[in-house]
Amino acid sequence: MDSIIFDLDGTIWDPIDTVLEAWNSRIRESDQIQKELTRTDLEGIMGLQMDEVGRILFPEADEDHQRRLIQECGDMEKDFLRDKGGLLFHNAERVVNQLSKKYKLFIVSNCQDGYIESFYAYHKLGNYFSDFENPGRTGLSKGENIQLIIDRNNLSHPVYVGDTEGDYKASRYAGVPFVYAAYGFGQVPQYDEVIDRFDDLLTLYGK
Repeated sequence: MDSIIFDLDGTIWDPIDTVLEAWNSRIRESDQIQKELTRTDLEGIMGLQMDEVGRILFPEADEDHQRRLIQECGDMEKDFLRDKGGLLFHNAERVVNQLSKKYKLFIVSNCQDGYIESFYAYHKLGNYFSDFENPGRTGLSKGENIQLIIDRNNLSHPVYVGDTEGDYKASRYAGVPFVYAAYGFGQVPQYDEVIDRFDDLLTLYGK
């Protein structure tokens, strides 16, 4: 193994409370949406691409309004996350610091362009990661973005760490072992390794 590629939401951090604040502040301005989102709403869409999120969260709105609202909510959440951050999991900085001394680290997340940069900006962890990718920048699926990271960085034997079935499917698409973050937001049908806390990665790979 020469590298570890991470999902972000539900794997390295829990951003939901900050994202919820950002999204509800925008939704209150919409003339087609007469509700506020809950934490449960957002937990249910973690790991999905943004067009899917719009259909699930705002079925009462027309497609153009869904697309525009998701875009505006996404722009607002990046600002909120840059200013307030999220909840890092289980000694996250110590873990990525330690792992980065032995492996190249990467992030591939289903998010909009600028989201990972907001994570880096608030939590100051960017120096530990060699590269990142997302569909907001490439228009590709998560599996394709994992493959892009592998090709772009000439990786030989990476693993992918994630918490949802979409992460599992993406790792299988890219042909890399899947490490299931069981403390995250989703359930998966299979995995190659499982961690119950983020810092369990040091037990697996830190020696």
